[in-house]
Amino acid sequence: MHPDSTPTDRLTALGHQLVEIHLWLLDELDQIRAALDTDPSTDADRPPGTGRPADDGPPAGPGRRTAGPGDDRSPPGGRLRHLRTHCLSFCAALTRHHTGEDAGAFRVLADEAPELRPVLDKLSRDHRMVDWIVRRIEALVADPPVDDPAALDRVRVELDGLSAILGSHFRYEERTLTAALDALGDRAGGTEELLGVSPPPDW
Repeated sequence: MHPDSTPTDRLTALGHQLVEIHLWLLDELDQIRAALDTDPSTDADRPPGTGRPADDGPPAGPGRRTAGPGDDRSPPGGRLRHLRTHCLSFCAALTRHHTGEDAGAFRVLADEAPELRPVLDKLSRDHRMVDWIVRRIEALVADPPVDDPAALDRVRVELDGLSAILGSHFRYEERTLTAALDALGDRAGGTEELLGVSPPPDW
């Protein structure tokens, strides 16, 4: 899903690669948010990378809610278990992108374009705030309680907040850094060296 950089990557302007990565990450996040309301007991609209209903947790027993007549939706915890792989994969990719930028592109730009250092500092602060939210999401989906109706809502609130923050963060980063990244050419390294990840080849 996250291929290594290739010589072809170097032929594409780094600023363009940044925009592609952002679009891909936002699309992944939108898929997860939409899938929160998708019942994993059906195959329709199954998000990529998720398991089948058999993976949704232990069978019902005493104290566990089971589907009754007219109830064709899985428990909230079952839906979170269904989304766990996709959600954790997205969180890992987002973290790699931001840590890759901090250690790669931002350090290079701080040397090559010192006037951008206040911008880079702000973006790095944003990264720390995003990482705090990502860790909360990872904790919520790691082992969701099957019978807690509020579990889904807690994850939804965190994902909605993350979406709003990322939208603003990405727009600001693209507006302030795209031209400087394009000016680097390939002398500073490849896409993954500087931006942490590459957009999937079929994006």
